[in-house]
Amino acid sequence: NKIMFWGVVLFCVLSVRGALAQDVGGLISKDIFERMLLHRNDANCNGKGFYTYDAFITAARSFGAFGTTGNTNTRKKEIAAFLAQTSLETTGGWPTAPDGPFSWGYCFKQERGTPPDYCVANQQWPCAPGKKYFGRGPIQISYNYNYGPAGKAIGVDLLRNPDAVANDPVVSFKTALWFWMTAQRPKPSAHYVITGKWRPTGADLSAGRVSGYGLITNIINGGIECGKGSNLNMENRIGFYKRYCQILGVNPGVNLDCAKQTPFGQ
Repeated sequence: NKIMFWGVVLFCVLSVRGALAQDVGGLISKDIFERMLLHRNDANCNGKGFYTYDAFITAARSFGAFGTTGNTNTRKKEIAAFLAQTSLETTGGWPTAPDGPFSWGYCFKQERGTPPDYCVANQQWPCAPGKKYFGRGPIQISYNYNYGPAGKAIGVDLLRNPDAVANDPVVSFKTALWFWMTAQRPKPSAHYVITGKWRPTGADLSAGRVSGYGLITNIINGGIECGKGSNLNMENRIGFYKRYCQILGVNPGVNLDCAKQTPFGQ
């Protein structure tokens, strides 16, 4: 039956188009990615050539809900928020940097200087002999108790091979996305917050914790940056986010800072 055959073909085409529309790559092209992370391949960046668009898209597709949850604006905000928070963690910018400080995300792939081992006693995620768990990758994942579960989730033994986060760009992006998508009590996941699914409890409201980009800063680095009024790192996280939202053509929303939020667990 020709009518049935062409009906099936049309259905398949529409299904593929729908899947592509839901894909992260449908919202952030390579050109936009290059524009957002404009100076990441500068000669002064030790991450030069490491953080590629293809690695980002490949890693993102391993976390099916990332950048595909909610309407188009919500999905764009999640991509902007993820790249903004990770840009602050890896920035090589300074106040008078060419094209502005918020064009210098993803400059560094590992913690600078001579960092400590970041190894603490943990029966479930014991440190491997001679390995160090300092900050690596977009989220600057640190400590054995993060390397262990992140590695388990993505199928790589990061306790024995933490350097993979600084040597394999797909693994690197996957660790950051794992952190983004995974709730670590008492904190919700950043994904849950940016997609509007998180609802504050009475205790959260008493602590000033309200839904918005500022709460994600609280999740990532609240103990240092939140509940202390304005501070440079917190403001720079917002600067990256506003720039990326502008490039993606989406409103950044409200509650961008965590100046009056009590950190989780306090």
